Amino acid sequence: MATRTPKLTVVKADGTREEYFHTKVIGTIANALGSSGHPDIHAAQEIADAVTFFLYRTAQSGDSQISISAPEILSIIKTVLADTGFEEAAIAVSEHHFERKLKRCRVEVIRGRLDGLSDAEELYADHSDQPRSKWDKSMIVEYLVAKHRLHRQTARTVASMVEEKVFNLGLPVVPAELVKQLVLSDAAAVIRAQNQLQPA
Repeated sequence: MATRTPKLTVVKADGTREEYFHTKVIGTIANALGSSGHPDIHAAQEIADAVTFFLYRTAQSGDSQISISAPEILSIIKTVLADTGFEEAAIAVSEHHFERKLKRCRVEVIRGRLDGLSDAEELYADHSDQPRSKWDKSMIVEYLVAKHRLHRQTARTVASMVEEKVFNLGLPVVPAELVKQLVLSDAAAVIRAQNQLQPA
C-alpha cells in the first residue's frame, strides 16, 4: 500500500493557517542570497529542497497533516543556509525579518481624511487628534476574504504587496483611504493575472 504524503500547514503569526508553499521558501532564500551578494537561483532551489525535505521528514509515521509555525520555518531556513556555507544569507534573512517586525510596530494607519496641507503635515507629527491604529496586514486579509470572497492565499498575496508599498513610502502614519485604494488596485491586478493564467 502506497504511503500518502502528509499535508503541511503553516501557522502564521496571527494564528491563521495556510498551506505550505515550497515556492515561497525558494523566494525567501533567493532574496537572501541576492541581498548577501550571491544571487543563485539554482542554489536557492537546492537549499529550499533540503528545507522542505526536512519538514516532511520530521512528520510522525501515519500523520496526515503536519503543522509548523512560520518562525520555525524561518529558523530552519537560516540553519540550512548557515550549514551550507551561506552565513551572510542567513544573517540577511534575520535582518529582513527583524526590519519587517520593526516597521509593523512603527507604522500607524490614520482614519481621518486628508483635505489639505495641514492635514498632510499630521502624517509626520508625533501626536494627532485623529484616531490611529497599528499597522496590521491580517486586517487586509480578513477584509478581502469576508467582503470580496477572495481565497485566503490570494488575499495574503495582495496584503503582502500592499504592505511592501506602504513601507516603501517611509511614512510613520498612512491614511486608511490610501491603504484601501492600494488594496483594491493590487487585488484587481492579482485577479486579472490569475484569470490570464487560466486555460482558455
